[in-house]
Amino acid sequence: MANAPFPEITLFITGPTYIRPEVRAAGAWPEYGHRDAENAKRFESIFHNLGVIADLPADYRTILFLGSGSTAMEASIRSLVAEDETVLHATVGAFGDLWHKMSVANGKKTVHLAFEPGRPVDPAVLEAAMAEHKPAVVAITHNETSTGLANDVPALCKIIKAHGALALVDGVSIFGGAPCPIAASGCDFYATATQKALGLHAGFGIGFVSPAAIEKARHVTCRGHATDILSHLGRAEKFQTQSTPNGALGNQMYLQLRYIVEEEGLAARFARHEAMREMTVAFVKTLPGYALFAAEGFRSPTVTAVAAAPGMAAADLRAIKEALRPRGYLFDPGYAKLNEDLEAAGQRPIFRIGHMGDITPAMLEAYLKDLGEVLVR
Repeated sequence: MANAPFPEITLFITGPTYIRPEVRAAGAWPEYGHRDAENAKRFESIFHNLGVIADLPADYRTILFLGSGSTAMEASIRSLVAEDETVLHATVGAFGDLWHKMSVANGKKTVHLAFEPGRPVDPAVLEAAMAEHKPAVVAITHNETSTGLANDVPALCKIIKAHGALALVDGVSIFGGAPCPIAASGCDFYATATQKALGLHAGFGIGFVSPAAIEKARHVTCRGHATDILSHLGRAEKFQTQSTPNGALGNQMYLQLRYIVEEEGLAARFARHEAMREMTVAFVKTLPGYALFAAEGFRSPTVTAVAAAPGMAAADLRAIKEALRPRGYLFDPGYAKLNEDLEAAGQRPIFRIGHMGDITPAMLEAYLKDLGEVLVR
């Protein structure tokens, strides 16, 4: 960018992500009033295209929360878990654990069903936990950003719904990079955000809400204000947000979602992400001593986690990050807390390769070439 005071660095981390020049430029479009007709010119299209990307059933509602994916996730807990109910969190990594932490922080009665990082939720274990704890709400992760693992959401939701519980799903780092499982799973709340596979800046948490969840929220007290699903619905009907949004992001989102739906097309976008996963998997298999972290068959199309070579420490991964910076890349040395836990257990730390949003196969190929040279050193 001309006259920018900062260096141009292509982000291969897991969010925020690379933003196309056209999207950057849209941030300088004219400002507007968020309760004015100009707002609808942007946000009617935004709400519509989010529904298209989600393949959203007609009776579900879309909410834009000011904040990030975590905002939407906390709203689901505040609005959908009653005081005398249990929420079960089936987690496969750091961000599933974070969702559980939110429930604890909000005073909810919780059960934490934790699986080994890099391994999916075991349906049989989930079934047994449902029978034992009888939770009213269950929270699962579609795409675990810390480990590069994607769960089989429809299969897990089938179990959850069979027990009469509401199913909440974290899809923050995959929405816009793979087909959305809302219709296939019947989940009641699907949370995502702008700053990952949609290729935008952070600023909105996105919630897709079922009729059952809306009805349930009416019977839950102490839902908060910004976290109250019901308080957002009236504004959403008018293609608005509950309070003042980031106007520049609104302009960028209008442009980007139209691009995703009308220009690139969803089938092509999803295929591109699958192709980049396969490129990355093939690359890792050429590296002596390194290994793919997520279980085969459950590897994410948007982020790949790699176990470092024997003898490498998390400090070595941080050094690789700085070695790649002069080459114009931001390398992801892994989720710090997870690496601390892995090293404490005598296991190898991991690094991550984000291949989501508007990263292209050609961009990824160039990055993997440079990354391979640095790793060999």
